[in-house]
Amino acid sequence: MEANTGAVDPGLSIVAANDDRNAIPLFEPRPGGPAERFAAFIGDRHPVVAFFLALISGYLLLAAASIAVGFLVTKVLLSIDGVERLDERFPRWVAGERTDGWTDASWVGSELSGGYVIPAVLVLVAVVMVVQRKWRIAAYVVFAVAVESATYRATTLFVERRRPEVERLESLPVDASYPSGHTAASIALYSGLALLVTSRFARGPWRVAIWVVALAIPPIVALSRIYRGMHHPIDALAGIPIGIAAIVIVVFACRVAGAAIARREEVTASR
Repeated sequence: MEANTGAVDPGLSIVAANDDRNAIPLFEPRPGGPAERFAAFIGDRHPVVAFFLALISGYLLLAAASIAVGFLVTKVLLSIDGVERLDERFPRWVAGERTDGWTDASWVGSELSGGYVIPAVLVLVAVVMVVQRKWRIAAYVVFAVAVESATYRATTLFVERRRPEVERLESLPVDASYPSGHTAASIALYSGLALLVTSRFARGPWRVAIWVVALAIPPIVALSRIYRGMHHPIDALAGIPIGIAAIVIVVFACRVAGAAIARREEVTASR
């Protein structure tokens, strides 16, 4: 197979030669698994095209599911006597306990998954990976957050829920409480990075330490968003499956790209 590397088309050689799929076990498609079946279903596609077909398909399914669950929560669950009042109670209690110190801390906790930290982390990781020609790692990190963000936007476009009836510490649309995009993004980014690193590099105590940090951040973010009057507890909980699903979708897309590379290499080797 190695002797035929030069015969692979230029676009494939960039993906295959410079992004060794064996370097990251997380991106290895399981023989006969969903990624290989999807790659076979879409036919002989360029790995980049295969990646985006898998990514967009997964996103559309996730967005539809998130919107459906959002309607179920806002139209059915919250109409049950006492559920909405209970969901409002915690933000009101927290708002009544605010202090300057906790308010500053809530800003830090919120920004762990906010408009400054996440773009900075994404740009840093993407630039480093692109310079090293690790294309699928760069795509994995960037698109995990992109899928989460697009799902959040699509959900809030169709599902309206007012933010808690307390003094809000940020100026954002008041009818976009469900779900918590910050909570979902914290999972997509930090748990996504933890999964990537521990699948290849970390072992023993380091694996535990990485996951402790990654799993501690979402609760901090969620509590900070509730403290700041931006979300209810149910909104924060709704962000959890969105963040997890975004990771799953991008891992699947990376594996489909790997399967597409393997299919093309097999065709080239047989010539």
